[in-house]
Amino acid sequence: MKNYIDLHIHSIHSGDGEFTPEVLVRKCEEANIKIMAIADHNTISGIEEEKIYCKKMRIICIPAVEIDCIFNNINLHVIGYGIDYTKEEIIALEKNVFEQELSKSKERLELTNALGFELKEDELRAVRNSDIWTGELFGEILLSKEAYKDHEILKPYRKGGERSDNPYANFFWDFYGQGKPCYTEIKYPSLDTIIKIVHKYGGAAVLAHPGNNLKNKYGLFDDMVSLGLDGVEAFSSYHSLEEINYFYRKGKEKNLLITCGSDYHGKTKPAIAIGDSKCTIDQDSIEKQLKEYGLL
Repeated sequence: MKNYIDLHIHSIHSGDGEFTPEVLVRKCEEANIKIMAIADHNTISGIEEEKIYCKKMRIICIPAVEIDCIFNNINLHVIGYGIDYTKEEIIALEKNVFEQELSKSKERLELTNALGFELKEDELRAVRNSDIWTGELFGEILLSKEAYKDHEILKPYRKGGERSDNPYANFFWDFYGQGKPCYTEIKYPSLDTIIKIVHKYGGAAVLAHPGNNLKNKYGLFDDMVSLGLDGVEAFSSYHSLEEINYFYRKGKEKNLLITCGSDYHGKTKPAIAIGDSKCTIDQDSIEKQLKEYGLL
C-alpha cells in the first residue's frame, strides 16, 4: 500500500518544531512523500519557503495552517488547507496568539518552578532564542539538567519510563495541557469563527487528531460537523486503531474529506517520523478527495 502523503508537519516556525521548511521538504523527498503540508501552529510564516523548495524537489505542497480554537470549552486544532494565507485576517490571527503566548510565558516559568525546579529565563533563551516558552521547551531543558537527573517528576520521561516515547511533548500534555498544573489560558477563537474564516478565504477546514482532543467526548463530533467542518484527520500518529476506525467511519458517514498526518515535529516528538500517520487505506483515495476539494 502506497504511503506518499503527509498533511500535518511542523517547522521551526511553530515554536516547538525543530527544522526549517527547506529541511522538511528534503526529509519528505527522502521519505518518498509526494504531497505534503507544513501546518504550523497559528502561523503562516513558513509557507513561502516551503513552496520554493517543493517546486525544486517536485513535491506538491498544500498551503496550510493549524489554528487553535475552542468548542464547548475544549481546546481544538483545525487545519485550514488551501487557504489564502496572504489575507490580513489570517495574519491577525497569528499576531493575536503570538502576543498572548508572549504574555503567558513568564507565568509558565513561575508555575514550572513551583513544581520544585529553579529555571532561569536565560536558560530558556539559550536553547531557543525567543521569549515564547512552551511546555516542550521546559521539558527539554529540565531533562537535560544534571541537577534533576533523579527528580521524581521527570522519571516517567526518561529512557524506559512510561512517557519516554515522546518525552518533551508528553511533558507538555501532562503539565501544560488544558486543566494541568502549569496550564495558562490563551483566549482562542471559537470553532465556528475559524471555520467561517477558513471558508471565507477559500480553504477547507479539517479537524486535526480528534482522538487526542475529544478524548471521551466523541459525541460532540456531529455537532462540530454541523458547523461546517469539511474534513477530519482520521489517520494520525496519535490515534489508536479504535480511534482511526471511529473517525474514518464518521468521516465516510458525513461525506467529509478524510486526511492523514504524522504531526512530525522532530526532537520534540522523536517517536514520530515523517509519513507516520498510521494510515490504513490506499492513499490514492485521499489524493482523489484532495482533488475534489480543489486542493491539488
